[in-house]
Amino acid sequence: MNAPAPAAVAAERCATSQFSVPTLHCAGCIAKLEGGLAATPGVIDARVNFTAKRVRVTHLPELDTGAVRAAIARIGFPAEPFLGEADGAASRESRELVKALAVAGFAAMNVMLLSVSVWSGAEGATRQLFHWLSAMIALPAVAYAGRPFFRSAWAALRHGRTNMDVPISIGVVLACGLSLYETATGGHDAYFDGAVMLLFFLLAGRFLDSVMRARAQDSAGALLRQTAPGAQVLDKQNVPQWRAAEEVAPNMRMLVAAGDRLAADGVVESGTSSVDRSLITGESVPETVTAGSKVLAGTINMDGPLIVKVTAAGENTAIADIARLMEAAGGTKSRYVRIADRAARLYAPAVHSLAALSFLGWMLAGAGVHQAVLIAVAVLIITCPCALGLAVPVAQVVASGALMRAGVLIKDGSALERLAEADVALFDKTGTLTLGRPTPFDTLPLTAEEKPVALALARASRHPLSRALAAALEAEGIQAATLADMIEQPGLGIEGHVDGMRARLGRADWVGAEQPAEGAALSTGFVLGSAPARLLRFEDALRPDAETAVARLRSQGLAPAILSGDRAQAVAAIGHQLAVEATAELSPADKFAAIERLAASGRRVLMVGDGLNDGPALKAAHVSIAPSSASDVGQTAADLLFLGDRLMPVPVAIAAARRTMAVVRQNFALAIGYNVLAVPLAIAGYVTPLIAALAMSGSSLIVVANALRLRSAAR
Repeated sequence: MNAPAPAAVAAERCATSQFSVPTLHCAGCIAKLEGGLAATPGVIDARVNFTAKRVRVTHLPELDTGAVRAAIARIGFPAEPFLGEADGAASRESRELVKALAVAGFAAMNVMLLSVSVWSGAEGATRQLFHWLSAMIALPAVAYAGRPFFRSAWAALRHGRTNMDVPISIGVVLACGLSLYETATGGHDAYFDGAVMLLFFLLAGRFLDSVMRARAQDSAGALLRQTAPGAQVLDKQNVPQWRAAEEVAPNMRMLVAAGDRLAADGVVESGTSSVDRSLITGESVPETVTAGSKVLAGTINMDGPLIVKVTAAGENTAIADIARLMEAAGGTKSRYVRIADRAARLYAPAVHSLAALSFLGWMLAGAGVHQAVLIAVAVLIITCPCALGLAVPVAQVVASGALMRAGVLIKDGSALERLAEADVALFDKTGTLTLGRPTPFDTLPLTAEEKPVALALARASRHPLSRALAAALEAEGIQAATLADMIEQPGLGIEGHVDGMRARLGRADWVGAEQPAEGAALSTGFVLGSAPARLLRFEDALRPDAETAVARLRSQGLAPAILSGDRAQAVAAIGHQLAVEATAELSPADKFAAIERLAASGRRVLMVGDGLNDGPALKAAHVSIAPSSASDVGQTAADLLFLGDRLMPVPVAIAAARRTMAVVRQNFALAIGYNVLAVPLAIAGYVTPLIAALAMSGSSLIVVANALRLRSAAR
């Protein structure tokens, strides 16, 4: 929603406030809140993030946070200012729903057992006893398990609006009230079984949706947690003092020790080292920095101490920009939620009207109040959107189980729908198409005398190529030599002495080795004493089935391409090997913009990436997949994860998603067909509330059975 912004308001004058709104339940709530805020004087724009249950309000500075919060309350939603902390609301909601679901399920099983006895022919005092026992079980269960619906319905009615929980609550309360009346007056029928079963199926659908949303949110928070909590700041006497990250400001000077993560963006004032920038660029090889080099918050100083003059801190750092991009992208997708809730908005008034017209019609036709109420309750129950509500979640759950067995984990409930629509597949390179683990390019050119020394040096370094060398030598069963006087030269490498000879492991020019023309970045040098210097070359190998997986994607109608932050030379080699278009040296914002351009041209982008730098792209894409080896941010930003070293789970997931959506469409047809047949019968008075509940449950079971066919979807 975009409220009409006053033309005279300059963007820099606007203030932005965020609020947690835990009572948002459907598109009706979203439209009501955004529309109400749009009509509030001083509000420029309001956008709801349904997944996180938050609203971001852009307003004039004259309108303070308290006034915006009061405006939200007047519209009918209690809100609290969002302070940038994970509030865990979705997890709390899931816990509450699972408790309610357990109570409703327990009550439904026991009440149905008693009902079966009544249906089997129990009469007189025995039937009365069973009805009272059913009431004793069902009424407390309905009071407890129905709270999520009753609270939502009451909050809507109190502010003069309605939502899909209103007819559900009315139907359950009326069914229980009518059943209690029948029980107390010795009537033949009671409908406690229908009420508790109705709640059970509704809670099942709502719990599944809640679990999916809980897994999807807070990816931006996960990114910000990658920054350092603070830094050693030098005072005027050059004495370091610990400052929390919030207290670091531009023009301060930070002392960053080897192995420390930077807490702010800045420029190196003195010192030489190498910095792991994979957080921002995805480049797996550390970058050498000296005086004048720019460094960014969240990156890691690998070798020697640096003094860094801060240029940007807190919300102005590059990593904070990435988090904002992810936040913005996360609030604009989930077409499934919008479609489902648009249907829900139409559902409530339609059901109320049908039930009211049924009641009035039968009263005018001469039926008594009891019969008219009975028919109205039957209409309310039989039109329950259980089958419609289960059509998508159940298919998603069954398909999720099949994909899980195939090594794919689904995190977002709407991911399969969006995955089925993808027509472009964009891949990050390092860690996605490749394994992200450097290995020796060929047999290591080291003699038996040199290998123990090289292993000793490699073990003493944190450089990725040193770790790869150590792993390769350890795999050969080499025992490390004992070196003396080992010292790490920042930005160059590490050296030590053995038997009077100097040994070095590091930059090729530092050890005296010749630099090759290609693959220079994935190489290191080694020299022992007066022996010839060795050049040790490494490669980041393609995933074993990458070419097969890319070919299958083409056969599925997707156009694969590479978007990478790595060096052009390395990316071009992978692109040539896979015969796909490749673009290199892209920043996170560049990837985000590229996906936005494709989306604007009508393409549905599948992004496959792993690094922290891929976070905004994973969020902005129509759907996204990350390997399980991805960073925390990559894992939380992606809609799906695949396990293991193989890439084939990506096209397998697409095939399963397309089968799932076919089943979903069949389920919608079944649910709509059920209503077309059942509602006229209920209005005509041929359906009691019990039969309505059974018919509703039957339609739900048919939908579930159809969804079970997806157990073999992941092939």
